[in-house]
Amino acid sequence: MKINRPIRVLVAKVGLDGHDRGAKVIATALRDAGMEVIYTGLRQTPEMVVNAALQEDVDAIGVSILSGAHMTVFPKILTLMKEKNMNDVLLTGGGIIPDADMKNLTSMGAGKLFAPGARMHEIADYIKTWVKQNRSF
Repeated sequence: MKINRPIRVLVAKVGLDGHDRGAKVIATALRDAGMEVIYTGLRQTPEMVVNAALQEDVDAIGVSILSGAHMTVFPKILTLMKEKNMNDVLLTGGGIIPDADMKNLTSMGAGKLFAPGARMHEIADYIKTWVKQNRSF
């Protein structure tokens, strides 16, 4: 399918985690890959993230998490997305997330999650492929 506009991605930092260098690097890499990126900044709540994603009409939400709260944050965002009928929006992300938790979150409905050291082009390619397969433009 041909995409008639740039893919829109919301990059978010949820909770009290104040380390946003990785999120900013990802945001820049996705922009360089031709995507339109909205960065929410630090200390967002799951509700703020989902509401911003709705307002911005994004194709994907990328959550950067280093605090260890991933098993709370991702399920909460998924629940809010379901409540708002955002079934065709990708929830992806990365950070310090053990492999077993990544598998668990994926089984709950999250997309692929990326560990530190993931290549930027892999993340961009994953988002592009997912959006082409799951979104209508």
